[in-house]
Amino acid sequence: MKSRHVSYVAATLAAIWLPFTAIPALAQAEVLPAVRTIVLDAPPDQVTRQFFGQVRARETVDLSFDVGGTMIRLIPEEGTAVQAGETLAELDLDPFNRAVERATLSLDMATREAERTETLATRQAGATARAEDAITAREMASLELRETRAALDDATLRAPFDGMVAMRMTPAFSAVSPGQPVLRLHDLSELRVDFALPERIFQQIGQLDDVRFDALVAGGQQVSLRLVAFQPDTAQVGQSYRVTLAFDDPPSGLLPGASVTITAAVPAALQAVAVPATALVADAARDAVVMVLDADGDDFILRAQPVTVVADSGAGLAVMGLDPGTEVVVAGAHLVRDGQRVRRFTGLTMTEE
Repeated sequence: MKSRHVSYVAATLAAIWLPFTAIPALAQAEVLPAVRTIVLDAPPDQVTRQFFGQVRARETVDLSFDVGGTMIRLIPEEGTAVQAGETLAELDLDPFNRAVERATLSLDMATREAERTETLATRQAGATARAEDAITAREMASLELRETRAALDDATLRAPFDGMVAMRMTPAFSAVSPGQPVLRLHDLSELRVDFALPERIFQQIGQLDDVRFDALVAGGQQVSLRLVAFQPDTAQVGQSYRVTLAFDDPPSGLLPGASVTITAAVPAALQAVAVPATALVADAARDAVVMVLDADGDDFILRAQPVTVVADSGAGLAVMGLDPGTEVVVAGAHLVRDGQRVRRFTGLTMTEE
C-alpha cells in the first residue's frame, strides 16, 4: 500500500515539474523587434523652396492735374480698362479758354506796337530803345499765350499708357489743386510678383540667376516666372530681401493684389540624400547618427552610421554620409541600439478565431 502511495506522489510531482523544464526552450525562441524602415533615394538634382508672393502691376501711378480748378468730368469707373491717350477727367475749361483769349489779344497788341516802334526807329535815332522794349513785350506776350494754351491742355487728364483704373481718389465736381491725386492707374503691360527672400535662405541659394522660379496661381495652374529685380537692402523687419519676378505669359483673369505661391528650384550643390527627421538620433557624443540595416540571413543587424546634416527642409533633412539605396530605421530609432538584431516591419496582421 505504501509503495502505491509513493508512486502516485512521484507521478504528481513529475506532472508539475515538466512545464517548468520547458521554459528555457521557449525563451530561446525570442521574438525580434520589428522596425519601420525606408530605402534612401538618390540625391535630387535640385532643391525647391516655396514662398508667398503677391501680384502687382508693372507700374502703379496716381494721376493728377498740373493745374487747379473744378473737376466737372471723371469718366472711367474703377476696374475699367483704358487706352493710352484716352480722356479720364476734365476740369471746367471756361477759365482756361478765357485766359487763352486774353493772351491772344495781348500778343496781337504787342505785335502791333512792336511793328510801329520798329518803323519809327528807322526814322528817328532816339526811338531805338523804345522799339527794343516793344519787341521784348511782344515776346513776353507770346510766352504768355503758350503758357495759357498749355494750361488749357493740362485741364484734361489723359491716360499715359494702356492700363486699368484701380481707384477713383477724388469725386467729380470737386475743387482740385495742382498735383492732387485723382485716379490710380495700373500699368498691366507686364504683371509682376514681389516676395520676401529671407537672408538665411539667400545665403544658401547664392546667385539668383541660376534659380528657376514658378508660380502656383488660383486653380492650380503652374506658370513660369523670370527674375526682374533684386533689392539688396534687407527690410528693417525680418531681415529679408525683396525679389521681383515677372510673368512671361500671365494667365487670364490674374490681377494685381492676387496671392500666389512661388517655387524656387535651386541646383543641388551637395550630393546629400534626404531622410525623415525621425530617422536621426544622437549618439553618446551627441553627434547625429542613423540606424542602418545590415542583412544577416533572414534578419538584420543595426549599425549606427554617423551623418552630417547639411540642410533643413522642415520635416525632412538632407544629410551626407549615406549612399543611395541604404535602408534605415525611420520610426523608433531611439528605442534600438547599435548591433541589435531586428526584423523589418511589414504591417499588422489579424487572425479570426
